[in-house]
Amino acid sequence: MLSRALGRLASELEVGKRSRMKVRLLEDEDLDETIAVWHETRKRIHTSMNIEAERDTTLDDSRRIFREKIAPRCQLWVAEKREKIVGFLAIRQSYIDRMYVKPSEQGRGVGTALLKKARELSPEGLELHTHQKNGRSRSFYEKNQFRAVQFGLSPPPENEPDVEYRWRPA
Repeated sequence: MLSRALGRLASELEVGKRSRMKVRLLEDEDLDETIAVWHETRKRIHTSMNIEAERDTTLDDSRRIFREKIAPRCQLWVAEKREKIVGFLAIRQSYIDRMYVKPSEQGRGVGTALLKKARELSPEGLELHTHQKNGRSRSFYEKNQFRAVQFGLSPPPENEPDVEYRWRPA
């Protein structure tokens, strides 16, 4: 009986060790892997929503956009599992500029861990925009106490209906 319990405990510890995730500041050597996660995830989501502006975006385009428009103005955090980047958070003060989770890791706590970090960084509240068509993201944010406060249109090149969300602590 004792050996069986010890075996189960050892197995659980090994699973925990393999699935352990950490959220940390992005380091220079993480940049290419993070951009690849962003590119893959964004292309998949935008293709599923029929967003034409993204259809021809290449990895080189994503590298340029990330390095020129996102990295200089945001604090960047990565979620890492087994020494692989599985998601990232780009935040400016209380505004979540970007939060993406690798498709194979969605629904496994990565987004929740990144959102927890965002709340630690901005405990007074958070704001973000997402596409109205992005039901999965909208459901995630609403489940995490974000409230839709305004509906509008995303800026070019997308020009897609979007929704602004806000979270305030209770």
